[in-house]
Amino acid sequence: MEHVSREDRFTNLLEIIRRLRSPEGCLWDRQQEKDDIGRYLMAESYEVLDAIESGSPAELKEELGDLLFQILFLAQLAEEAGQFDINGVLDDITAKMIRRHPHVFGNRDVSSVADIKANWEDIKKNEEKKYEHHRSLLDKIPRSMPGLMRAQKITELASKVGFDWPDTQDVITKIEEELSELKAAVKTEVQRDIEEEIGDLLFCLVNLCRFFSVDAEHSLQRTIRKFNARFFHIEEKLKELGKTPQEASLEEMDRLWNEAKTEIKE
Repeated sequence: MEHVSREDRFTNLLEIIRRLRSPEGCLWDRQQEKDDIGRYLMAESYEVLDAIESGSPAELKEELGDLLFQILFLAQLAEEAGQFDINGVLDDITAKMIRRHPHVFGNRDVSSVADIKANWEDIKKNEEKKYEHHRSLLDKIPRSMPGLMRAQKITELASKVGFDWPDTQDVITKIEEELSELKAAVKTEVQRDIEEEIGDLLFCLVNLCRFFSVDAEHSLQRTIRKFNARFFHIEEKLKELGKTPQEASLEEMDRLWNEAKTEIKE
């Protein structure tokens, strides 16, 4: 398809989606609704992130295609409902990016990245009409966002209007307080109280991440990858001994875990 233009490629994909949704198309695709596509879109987004992490261009290309398909499919559903079409989506995002980059497409002077970010925030404030249906400033943060990410975005937003801890030590003190409350809740053995205190502790830890400019979600994902690598080391070493993790003792796995900590470098 080297001779096919970018525009024709885009149009071809749109036509495929329209065909799938048509009476002569695919029964399964015709039954899909926005909520369905929303779930697929989220799953595909995570697969794109995995592909980025893998470093494989071929995998990233494939996953970006899958994600693009879900976006276009969602736009097709909106068009069928008479709400908007993909042209409106493209027009809106084009206008937004031009509007938010006056130092590129206008005559705004900037001297640093900080200036660019400040301009971006000022321009966003002038676009707040889109959030008039929200009861709270914090309602801007999507409810479907992963918990750690949502907590960090919410506290960032609250901080911008002055609702924040004075310094890092105050956050650490609050973490210690929440940990004490969790210990007390554990002694009561009341599940609801334990869950609430764990949530409070996690929320405070996310605040600490923000104070140190650490992305909480990324930090946890990094730790998960580290755990996976070390556990895989345990599995491989046990396999060499003709064992499975189920057949090994905790002491044996602990020894291999400590070995992995030494041998596996981040």
